[in-house]
Amino acid sequence: MWWPGILVQVSLFRAFHEKEVQAKGRLTRNQFFLIAFMCSFAYYVFPGYLFPMLTSLSWLCWVFPKSVLAQQLGSGLHGLGVGAFSFDWSTVSSYLGSPLASPWFATANLAAGFFLIMYVITPLAYWLDIYKAKTFPIFSDGLFTSSGQKYNISSIIDSSFHLDVEAYERNGPVYLSTFFAFTYGVGFASLAATVVHVCLFHGRDIWELSKSALQSKLDVHTRLMQRYKRVPDWWFILILSVTIAAAIFACEYYNEELQLPWWGVLLACGLAFFYTLPVGIIAATTNQRPTLNILTEYIIGYLYPGRPVANICFKVYGFISMKQAVTFLQDFKLGHYMKIPPQAMFTAQIAGTVIAAVVHLGTAWWMMNTIPNICNTTFLPSNSPWRCPSDRVFYDASVIWGLIGPRRIFGDLGIYSSINWFFLAGAVAPLLVWLGQKAYPDRQWIKLINMPVLIGATVQMPPATAVNYTCWIVVGFLFNNLIYRYHRAWWRRHNYVLSAALDAGLAFMGVLLYLSLGFQDINLDWWGSHLDMCPLASCPTAQGIHVEGCPVF
Repeated sequence: MWWPGILVQVSLFRAFHEKEVQAKGRLTRNQFFLIAFMCSFAYYVFPGYLFPMLTSLSWLCWVFPKSVLAQQLGSGLHGLGVGAFSFDWSTVSSYLGSPLASPWFATANLAAGFFLIMYVITPLAYWLDIYKAKTFPIFSDGLFTSSGQKYNISSIIDSSFHLDVEAYERNGPVYLSTFFAFTYGVGFASLAATVVHVCLFHGRDIWELSKSALQSKLDVHTRLMQRYKRVPDWWFILILSVTIAAAIFACEYYNEELQLPWWGVLLACGLAFFYTLPVGIIAATTNQRPTLNILTEYIIGYLYPGRPVANICFKVYGFISMKQAVTFLQDFKLGHYMKIPPQAMFTAQIAGTVIAAVVHLGTAWWMMNTIPNICNTTFLPSNSPWRCPSDRVFYDASVIWGLIGPRRIFGDLGIYSSINWFFLAGAVAPLLVWLGQKAYPDRQWIKLINMPVLIGATVQMPPATAVNYTCWIVVGFLFNNLIYRYHRAWWRRHNYVLSAALDAGLAFMGVLLYLSLGFQDINLDWWGSHLDMCPLASCPTAQGIHVEGCPVF
């Protein structure tokens, strides 16, 4: 039976195993990679330094410079991104990964989910004023008061960095933009859909493969790998035991700073262990990963409210552990196909992990001590590269789930309690697809509907923006549908090579620009340096709401 992911596997196996033959007048893969790399490297100087506006071209904002509605619709960074586009590969690939590496059916599911949420549900919710939507920006990750002003978080934190309940009651509840609130609902539904989908569509395969593994039934790749020494189980057990013990020690010894008790570490590890298999299956078949961060925040927020740092730590030990586990398995899978000795793979992964941890920690410490106002959008210009969208969302989440707690926002004391119905909707959706497949087995398109991907299409938003998605979808369909259909031979030889070259060129030029110009604070200031140019996109439209720089309706 034909399966949409087969085109990805065919190209991958060709890249790993097909002998490179130099045909007359045709480039080898290495030559193609070098040319594409140099082009990507040279081009990124434009969106990366000379012409940053290429990051998001929102033409509706230029046509209607004084219309709030037009800028809400057209802004690629602060609105719905209608007509917005980008000529910056970092915009295309920064949140969803390379669209060239995604099978077309997964791209179609993600596109359907994005258009449903972004262009149907969000506008309806906003113009029906659900959850006082018009009082806040149509697209924002900020926290607001009931009057549409930014919430002063520092006023509700006591000296021990816990929630000051009396101050919170005086200031009133925290409000979210309606899109941000629905984003959490989408996250709830996606996680429920992931478990149900894997059980319904892959449960039998998991059971059969588990039995065959116990009976030592080996496929051809595993038989070829038998000539190498395998990684002993005790290596994994030792690292697991040491890291869990170190995490528990850190949380107990530095409990005043980290706030997380020892049982929180064990619970987080249990969640990571449970979700690694279903998330790994979705990632393997669609190249999209459901995220566990919302569930980890929700659970510890209920069990241990009023402690934002504990919430962050629990999310790291739960969500990040699961994410790294899937990445670890992905690397081992590639090593398995390329016939790399398992012990060499294991050693390289451990060494890479240690090096990455040291480099990340050192870089973060250096940047926070050398770059003034890093991540502080109050003092940074709009075109600053140090606005840290992902870190700001991470911080806001720690406030929502850790400091204030889900009960005061999504529970019986909160405004957004009905968002919990998304759990049920997510669990039912894959069941409907499964029943439809059983009822109409001759309709092959039903099997291509992947509810975890479709429902969870916008889980990266924010910090991802509309232009990140629209460009990713367009490029994905262009390469994995049109080019694959009409230039299949070229696609098989060069698709993944081109993806790697674009990523590499961008990375090298980005580092070069910072070390040579950004580190010396040498910047250009002209109209092409300003991103988006949609200053009214974040304005509220409710009557009588006063926000600086916005008209009052």
